[in-house]
Amino acid sequence: MVSQERERQRALVIAAHPDDAEFGCAGTVALWSRQGWEFYYLICTDGSKGSNDPHMSAERLVVTRRQEQLEAAKVLGVREVFFLDYVDGEVTYCRELVRDLVRYIRLLRPQAVFSHDPNQIVSDRFINHPDHRFVGMAALDAVYPMARTRPAYPELLAEGLEPHRVQEVYLWTSSQPNWAVDITDTLELKIKALLCHRSQLPDPEALTERLRARLQGEDGRYWERFRRIELQL
Repeated sequence: MVSQERERQRALVIAAHPDDAEFGCAGTVALWSRQGWEFYYLICTDGSKGSNDPHMSAERLVVTRRQEQLEAAKVLGVREVFFLDYVDGEVTYCRELVRDLVRYIRLLRPQAVFSHDPNQIVSDRFINHPDHRFVGMAALDAVYPMARTRPAYPELLAEGLEPHRVQEVYLWTSSQPNWAVDITDTLELKIKALLCHRSQLPDPEALTERLRARLQGEDGRYWERFRRIELQL
């Protein structure tokens, strides 16, 4: 079991697809890693639906996107990336998904968990991917109550995985952000990590321009914004 000090410096990012974490929190990952945090990624799907290229097979795309994710994580200083390989576009909220997230929370014992905001279904400009919503919902339920409830998932106890209490949750793409991280010093690393996802970027230059515009505040600095939940129970 890790010490309390180590727990205070550990975070788990739970994302639906390869590249979601880079869009959602890569600047914060790079910044906090510089400050001594250990970051781990848990990617829930295989990314197999992420192409409209008629010459790209699902099998080849899975391998490609996994490699892209590993490259991006290396840029940011992520310690390790885990893949669950649920089929892209077919995620549903189920006992098995929550259990798998609980397994990694109990295994890694993070203080903080980052994930999708499941409440963000639509905005004026986009419809949120259902995989994002279901993964975000499962992540919240995994954090509380399931990861800390000893009788939940006896099969995990049989693996030696004791309950763990996550202290903070950070949700990206939230319509109700209450926490901002100044990522000005790590913006270029965020962009470099995103550009590793070559299979997903038909126009990297346009993406970079949009990203800079979206993240820049009135003060000229760049910010990642989250819905932060500090668990008191």
